Amino acid sequence: MNIIEQIQHAFTNFIATTYGVDAHIENQGLFTLNADEQKQQFGHINSNIAMILAKQLSKPPREIAQQIISGFSHDMVQKIEMAGPGFLNFFLVEQAFKDLAHDMFSGQESFFKLHTDKPRKKFNLEFVSANPTGPLHLGHGRGGIIGDVLGNVLNFIGHNATREFYINDAGAQIEKLGTSLKIRCEQQLGMDVQMPEEAYHGEYMIDLAKQCIAEHGKQVLEKPDSFFQDYGKAHLLERIKNTLKNYGITFDVWFSEKTMHVDGSIENSIEHLNKRGFLYEADGALWFKSTEFGDDKDRVLKKSDGLKTYVAADIAYMKNKIERGADTLIIVLGHDHHSYETRLQGLLKALNLGQQKLDIIFYQLVKMRASGELVKMSKRAGNVVTLDDVIEVVGTDVARFFYLNRKADAQLEFDLDLALKKTDENPVFYVQYAYVRTGSILNKTAEVDELANINADDAQYLGINEQLLLAKIASLKSLLESISTNYQTHVLTYYVLELAQMFHAYYAKNRVIDVENINQSRGRLFLVKLVRNTMQTVLKLLEISRPEKM
Repeated sequence: MNIIEQIQHAFTNFIATTYGVDAHIENQGLFTLNADEQKQQFGHINSNIAMILAKQLSKPPREIAQQIISGFSHDMVQKIEMAGPGFLNFFLVEQAFKDLAHDMFSGQESFFKLHTDKPRKKFNLEFVSANPTGPLHLGHGRGGIIGDVLGNVLNFIGHNATREFYINDAGAQIEKLGTSLKIRCEQQLGMDVQMPEEAYHGEYMIDLAKQCIAEHGKQVLEKPDSFFQDYGKAHLLERIKNTLKNYGITFDVWFSEKTMHVDGSIENSIEHLNKRGFLYEADGALWFKSTEFGDDKDRVLKKSDGLKTYVAADIAYMKNKIERGADTLIIVLGHDHHSYETRLQGLLKALNLGQQKLDIIFYQLVKMRASGELVKMSKRAGNVVTLDDVIEVVGTDVARFFYLNRKADAQLEFDLDLALKKTDENPVFYVQYAYVRTGSILNKTAEVDELANINADDAQYLGINEQLLLAKIASLKSLLESISTNYQTHVLTYYVLELAQMFHAYYAKNRVIDVENINQSRGRLFLVKLVRNTMQTVLKLLEISRPEKM
């Protein structure tokens, strides 16, 4: 444990022993490192444990706070002050920061990971899962980056997260795809046929038809309907994979819905629900008693014509994930799928799997603004801005950062004009420039022997001016652990932007290289290295490039 965690551990034990309660201080916001320059008068560590205990013990919080101040002590805590209704502000001795910095520098990335004694979990993380009936559009970029960065964080700190794409390659949408492609082929070959209103109208279908004719000639019209379905699905799925690759996303599993129709697992799951008494027949269809689990209506599993619905496939798919050993299922979905959560939770209970943890992350709409105006999009008309378009115009780095730089349940407005700027106004440019600056500073010391080989022992030369940045760097550890439980990946972009701002401000106020004050310079160069290492870690988690020059 680092020194902050040691203080936290000692404080937790003190609370438990003194008050006979389990304080649950870790990751509950009850013991936080203060890295806010505007709040430095409130100490280095803040805790609201007295207010929490007041509710449990029916005592005034200020009375409890005073008891804690009188009873708790630690070698690295200089003093504890009470503020307001009972907040506790801890002021640390200077050596605490030097020890913390030494541990961070020595541990490198391992400093930010889980302790070996903390339990590891196995996550199944499903996201994007777009139908293979067209290119990924503007909105898919948001769900993609949320899921991808969450997977990066979970795996980085020590969990096991499997990224999974569910391919909806069975059912009516694939039949519609085949019909749309066949008609486009007929049109390209001079036939007077019209596309139905419900068909896929995008320009990509015309391009796909031209490609299909180039490969198979006029004889393509002799092919069965299944050929057009398979051809369209295969090529559009490949396009989706290429788009995701360009976006920096790689999936561990591409799971085909069609395989569950073939191997009988959907039918078996339906039968399992039937035996448990949660199905009934009405109007020639087979229904799941979804309302018994809070859904707004019962759901059809089999239509009157015998075709299975996507709800039926959901049953088998969830069972498959669980049987593969996932402790927690996470699904990233657009906001228009809110009823989906109730349905899936109900299916788990009906399958007697109610103890299985299932979390769904909903994200709001994405709008694009260009030249001060919102870009109008219509899926039906086929004029949809694709994710490929966004990546091509602004680049992968900017696309990833901009898509993540807002809380998932808030609407996101993608400002194309800002995304294209190469100035400090663009947060990606600003962050990358901070990273480049750290490298430039360190490179300047290459020819100064007294400033060579900065190492962990140089933590002894750190002063008070470095404490705020050290606290900010150290706070990344708790931030990553909180992301692993609340899935708020957007805070990672906030963090790296704030770190860059704090570093630029520090550099403007403090002379880092001073050959007349070697010890101070070594301490400050030590800090620059720490900032650089931390920014590198975060940019790797975001999968944003780390340029050496700009």
